[in-house]
Amino acid sequence: MKILKKIGLVLLVAFVIAQFFRPDKNSGDPDSVNAFLAETKPPTEVKAVLKTACFDCHSDNTTYPWYNNITPVNFWLAEHINDGKKHFDVSKWNDYSLKKKDHKIEELIEFVERGEMPLNSYTWTHAEARLSEAQVEAMINWAKSVRSSYALQMAAPIK
Repeated sequence: MKILKKIGLVLLVAFVIAQFFRPDKNSGDPDSVNAFLAETKPPTEVKAVLKTACFDCHSDNTTYPWYNNITPVNFWLAEHINDGKKHFDVSKWNDYSLKKKDHKIEELIEFVERGEMPLNSYTWTHAEARLSEAQVEAMINWAKSVRSSYALQMAAPIK
């Protein structure tokens, strides 16, 4: 029994020390999504979905839950955010070429249609991010209209 107490004490000390090491927060400019919103012109319902279900992991500004203050949870969240931004970062929208923007919107359609986005691990703690069928349909319709506008722009002759 003494060995279990020692192991428990060592683990507790390690846990306390770990609390002093934290990843950098994703806390950039909240207005960094404005270029994306201005260009893609989502309707009010879709804009609300983007804010509640997408921007925490796919922009430069995350609203963190209370449990982000606990190591190692904060490292797990940071990895999710970094991975999300690697694949689709609305804060960098102006840096993307038209072809890349079209591809990103195409991927958005695929992931939302298949129910892979938002991630289950996100919706477990963010009930407001669970998308209804109507929200999924609105997102897909909006994204398809964005892709149509990009297709027209890419087909237009260069002057």
